[in-house]
Amino acid sequence: MPKRILQGTVVSDKNEKTVVVKVERRFTHPVMKKTVRMTKKYKAHDENNAHKVGDQVFIQESKPISKDKRWIVVVSDQA
Repeated sequence: MPKRILQGTVVSDKNEKTVVVKVERRFTHPVMKKTVRMTKKYKAHDENNAHKVGDQVFIQESKPISKDKRWIVVVSDQA
């Protein structure tokens, strides 16, 4: 099974080798037919502490690294 890759924004880089990434998904509500935005935060492993708050990054799921880290930053999309 392929590993999922999500795109999001770094919202915290205060932890050592860890960034918190906010991922937003949009979908149409089944009853109201209105576009709904939902966000979720993921803790991702950043080995070199290379990413700062506001960076757009891609994260990939991986084996558990710690109690609540199951994602790794794979590439940065800085424009």
